[in-house]
Amino acid sequence: MKRTTLSLIAGATALAAVTGFAALTVPEGTAAPEATKATTRLPVERVGLACPVPSSSEVAETVYTSYTPVGTDTGKTPGADKGKGNDKAEKPTALLKPATGATASDGTGKKPPAPRAPATVTTPGKPVTAEANGASVPALTGSATGPLAPGWTVQQTTVVPAGGSRGLLGLTCGAPDTDFWFPAASTAKARHDYVHLTNPDDTAAVADITLYGPEGVLKSQFTEGIPVPAHSTVPVLLSTLTHEAAQRDVTVHVTTRSGRVGAAVGVADDKLGSDWLSASADPSGSVVLPGIPADATSVRLVVFAPGQDDADLKVKLSTANGAIVPAGAGTLHVKSGMTTSIDLPDLTRGSAASLFLGPENAKRPVPVVAALQVVRGKGEKSEIAFIPAAGPISARATVADNRAKASTLSLTAPDADAQVKITASAGSGAGTPVSKTVTVRAGTTTALTDLVPQGLKGSYALTVEPVSGGKVHAARTLAVPQDGVPMFTVQTLTDDRGTVEVPSARQDLGVLD
Repeated sequence: MKRTTLSLIAGATALAAVTGFAALTVPEGTAAPEATKATTRLPVERVGLACPVPSSSEVAETVYTSYTPVGTDTGKTPGADKGKGNDKAEKPTALLKPATGATASDGTGKKPPAPRAPATVTTPGKPVTAEANGASVPALTGSATGPLAPGWTVQQTTVVPAGGSRGLLGLTCGAPDTDFWFPAASTAKARHDYVHLTNPDDTAAVADITLYGPEGVLKSQFTEGIPVPAHSTVPVLLSTLTHEAAQRDVTVHVTTRSGRVGAAVGVADDKLGSDWLSASADPSGSVVLPGIPADATSVRLVVFAPGQDDADLKVKLSTANGAIVPAGAGTLHVKSGMTTSIDLPDLTRGSAASLFLGPENAKRPVPVVAALQVVRGKGEKSEIAFIPAAGPISARATVADNRAKASTLSLTAPDADAQVKITASAGSGAGTPVSKTVTVRAGTTTALTDLVPQGLKGSYALTVEPVSGGKVHAARTLAVPQDGVPMFTVQTLTDDRGTVEVPSARQDLGVLD
């Protein structure tokens, strides 16, 4: 038999950097070469994002902030040398474009205009902004390639100064996926909640939506097989999907049977303003909801257990001084398949905080998803925002569109002391980056308001990188008061997955001919 030697590492490395995974297969019964156990991390080569239609208000003012953090010495991008000395080599890009299938949200049916200037990143470390105003702004999709891909993030921030959708709406544009959970949505008469499904890909997607109320699945119509054409967006009003009585608290589950979508819930409340509800972190037996503002006047916790078992949870409030049990809310029973909610009055008492949910029986954790509905202000001067459960930052996470004296970064470490490095980027107009290392004690929440680039002009990005110790969860609050209304929005920080693990040594695999 002739023995042919194949070198597979180059192909596997390139696949991993683009798709996020790679696998090497050896003949059955053959031990894998020892060196394949050694791995390294390399930067990803391409990422994609989807931003929904920002508003249907004629007076809406939207800013897109696009940013890629400065890279680290984690490896070399596959193909980085490719094309050197070749003028035709593909240049790296990080660009948002209107979804080509989108139509204006003002009812005209016309193709909407693009933002006034494309939010195109040309170099890591400097935010780029673009403005787009009115009701005709489309959904945007885009991708970043090469050295601009690792950690690329886009923040969509909209101010609606008046009208039924008045408020500050903030959203970190999401990567397309196939499964999303949204606790804290609603079909109540005072609420107008839309699920926005945006398809950034070249092929059509088909999505399903399931609604769960306090008594279980809501009888729904038109929720299966929702077509989302390529490069298009589809908004779905939740209250039109069911004939059942209006529900104050609903959990929305979005899945795709083919293709991928970006998904977010746009919330408008007749009395409390409007904001985006982002997806909860994946179901988990322990849940962290970081970044409750110090001056919150109302906090409502919404939890859902998607599995077959009920969940019995311990509830703890993480403050600057440590974790405590909220008065009258130390435990919570969540029935399987039913949305459970509880009001938490006078929760923060003037100190920024986070909420920890964990199993009463540590040996029997039941996965749940969760979100908080948070209100600042009182009466007609009230404003709503949402905080979904957030996963830990494993390597790096970034939030863009921070503003001097308007941004608060909240960090919490539920289990053990942790050190993190925080970097404030250059400003979109001007400014010198600054960094500092912060220690977050176990069970506490640390709020930072003073880390701002030197000589700042414009907005800036904040990047969090764990240094040592336990897991860290984070959120950013952006507060922009207007006419006495304490407008604000909260974005949790999600690990940017800017690198991928691949085999680190060349392997020769014997294949029998």
